Amino acid sequence: MNEAIRPGVHSQAQEGPELSIIVPTFNERDNVTVLYRRLEATLVNVAWEVVFVDDNSPDGTSEVVRALAQQDSRVRCIRRVGRRGLSGACIEGILASSAPYAAVIDADLQHDETQLPKMLLLLASDQADLVVGSRYIEGYKSEGFNKQRAGASALATEVAKKMLRVEIADPMSGFFMVRRDRFEQLAPKLSVHGFKILLDLVASAQGNLRAVEIPYTFGARQHGESKLDSMVALDFLGLVLAKLTNDIVSLRFILFAMVGGIGLVVHLTTLFIALQLIKVPFAEAQAAGAIVAMTTNFILNNFLTYRDQRLKGFGILRGLIMFYIVCSVGLLANVGVAFSVYDQEPIWWLAGLAGALMGVVWNYAMSGLFVWRKK
Repeated sequence: MNEAIRPGVHSQAQEGPELSIIVPTFNERDNVTVLYRRLEATLVNVAWEVVFVDDNSPDGTSEVVRALAQQDSRVRCIRRVGRRGLSGACIEGILASSAPYAAVIDADLQHDETQLPKMLLLLASDQADLVVGSRYIEGYKSEGFNKQRAGASALATEVAKKMLRVEIADPMSGFFMVRRDRFEQLAPKLSVHGFKILLDLVASAQGNLRAVEIPYTFGARQHGESKLDSMVALDFLGLVLAKLTNDIVSLRFILFAMVGGIGLVVHLTTLFIALQLIKVPFAEAQAAGAIVAMTTNFILNNFLTYRDQRLKGFGILRGLIMFYIVCSVGLLANVGVAFSVYDQEPIWWLAGLAGALMGVVWNYAMSGLFVWRKK
């Protein structure tokens, strides 16, 4: 029998890992091997595994990870096709892990992996359910956090702490470790959209998660560019609103409704221009307003609300036609409900609100089924 396997790997295969490190990736092929070597050097006395969750990176990140996995069975790769997002990747990675403790760390090499043993000790000794690498406690150092990003993060942190009553100092951190059993209890409440999985986790726990924060050194990015774009602010706002409603409405629904509000403004603006400036009859002006508004809504929803399932190429035309059909039926539902409510209680604003709510719920549900279908 061939026993040419490292003792640590062989022992781990028998006992199972104590710690799973979850690494969400997108275009990080230059970083994954470096991170793996760092983990190997840091966790010499820990039975561990690392799960890279790759959002189908075009740079071949998953191929590099699979090559590492051929050499070391502690390395695993989850390649996600047709869906994207940091929070969703973290959730899938943790739920697919096999250790009692799971850490989330970025692949950009800016988080301090040398803190992992300390974080593990705090969890294993039952001193906490969650350990957070915090930027807002004494001892934190930064080598790669620019002032603009730091300011935005600080502002978001204050908003989250006040509006969601989150007690930890750094709910926006992307570096943390959690007991897997506690995470599984909270997983059904978490959103797969957005970037702030820790904020979602702590807010969903509603104070029932023992947390300890430790300082660390935030390093400078060595390869690639930050994946945090201008949509992060919108994701954050949506997440806060969702948690304020106790998850009655999802972040995606909130974005869809916000786009619908923009569409209403576009509709009224187009109607005004057509009636007052171009002087066309009301019926034609109303039809023009509806078409312009629906087209605007489709573009914004494809770019914002469903950007993880964004339609491309010929799919855009097919999706636009389906969106017209869905919204047309939604308009009939809107009018029908409004008339029904008005017959019962002749209050115009109440009837209009009921109809509008029915319309947006219908459009949201049907759009998810027929326009932006998951592959």
